[in-house]
Amino acid sequence: MKPDCDVYLGALVRELAEDLAPCLPGSWEQAAVMRHVQLLPVVRQEFERAAHRRVQENAAIRALFTQALGIVKEPVLLARLQSAATSRDASLLVSELDAGNRALRGLLVDLHASVETLSATASNSDIQSLETAIWHELAASTLRREVTLGRF
Repeated sequence: MKPDCDVYLGALVRELAEDLAPCLPGSWEQAAVMRHVQLLPVVRQEFERAAHRRVQENAAIRALFTQALGIVKEPVLLARLQSAATSRDASLLVSELDAGNRALRGLLVDLHASVETLSATASNSDIQSLETAIWHELAASTLRREVTLGRF
């Protein structure tokens, strides 16, 4: 038997909604179960796209670091960017992708702070382009996390 998360979660939603919730004695208990029924499809969505979203985001952040290499002059930050820009995801395990993503996003915060400081002190189209690219990626990463809930 191959455990299929999508099939299992779909069956769990059906059993909770149709078999368990109606048997519960009070409306509070039924509502508690139904909250889980409404959230399980979100778990299904995240399971389906988990690795893809993280790999995509990590690659986008690394591309920003590559773009920054010709702009950032501060030696310590530049070395960190060079190392991260050429790094690769250790595996497709979600926990390892998350660990890598946390490190990359932490460095992105440092890069963004540096770019904002640079843009305040110098008028340079490369700096402005990088700052715009960072904001675009932050918006894109928010959209990648978007979930669709069913009708209530």
